[in-house]
Amino acid sequence: MNGIDEPPAAPDGRDGGGSWVGRDGGGVEVSRHGFGGAPIGNLFQEVSEEQARATVDAAWDAGVRLFDTAPHYGLGLSERRLGAALKDRSGYVLSTKVGRLLVPAASSGGRDEQGFDVSADLQRVWDFSGDGVRRSLEESLDRLGLPAVDIALIHDPDDHLDQALAEAYPALAELRAQGVVKAIGVGMNQWQAPLRFVQETSIDVVMLAGRYTLLDQSGLPLLEECARRGVRVLAAGVFNSGILATPRPTGTYNYEPASASVVERATRIAEICERHGSTLPQAAMAFPLRHPAVASVVLGARSPEEITANAALLSRPVPEAVWDELISEGLLPKE
Repeated sequence: MNGIDEPPAAPDGRDGGGSWVGRDGGGVEVSRHGFGGAPIGNLFQEVSEEQARATVDAAWDAGVRLFDTAPHYGLGLSERRLGAALKDRSGYVLSTKVGRLLVPAASSGGRDEQGFDVSADLQRVWDFSGDGVRRSLEESLDRLGLPAVDIALIHDPDDHLDQALAEAYPALAELRAQGVVKAIGVGMNQWQAPLRFVQETSIDVVMLAGRYTLLDQSGLPLLEECARRGVRVLAAGVFNSGILATPRPTGTYNYEPASASVVERATRIAEICERHGSTLPQAAMAFPLRHPAVASVVLGARSPEEITANAALLSRPVPEAVWDELISEGLLPKE
């Protein structure tokens, strides 16, 4: 949503660290560096069509072959932009999500109030029914302009968990059995509900945002269960919304102003990284990949420069001395 000695680049330009996601001989191989499509859906601020396309192109050139999006991201804008950028390519893995249908808004002319700088001509409607899942995927394919997606994730069923388990999951399992999608799973910002999916269903993958990072390892029980059951994890939100990219007093942690104690902890981690020739964002990206359940780190980006910087950091190993000192200083648990 991943030790960290990166393998050399593959001959086809991919990052060379592919990991298999799927069961019973099915599934897909994902790149260790995944592209998160929320920013090109105008998350927090507008991104031009030209910049969005250039960002996806830069990701491709950097060897990224896992691309993640959702109807939620910009009320379909991310899906439309990503589909257009991938239309004439092959050899990628595309992930989208179900759980929110997009329907015409009762009134038009306003702006979206859920963090995306887009016109609110559509509105999101929660729907974790079997029919809702099938309709969501059909409409996603229309927006993407592509014949299929590879991975379908149940998106944020926090307040609809029973329905998601009883209706959304069986619908996705049937679509997987029919070969409509190659892998299925759940994507959330918490670890407890995904743990139920892992224990009670036969999902292939969990996208976990923000709960296995340098500052928050609360999701470790989920990752351990995933490792035992052969479920792969896509690690997202590895910067905890910003503080692990730049630890400053005005930084954000989990989309809220970071407390002084969080800033101080992030700063201490950064100092240890720098002492050993590394950087805080490099360690933030590398840390989840040290767990055997993690197949990929999915990083949102809104510019080619961000893609290039992230790819360069991921290509370099973090010295083992960094992890040793973080543990000895009590900044990471020994286990």
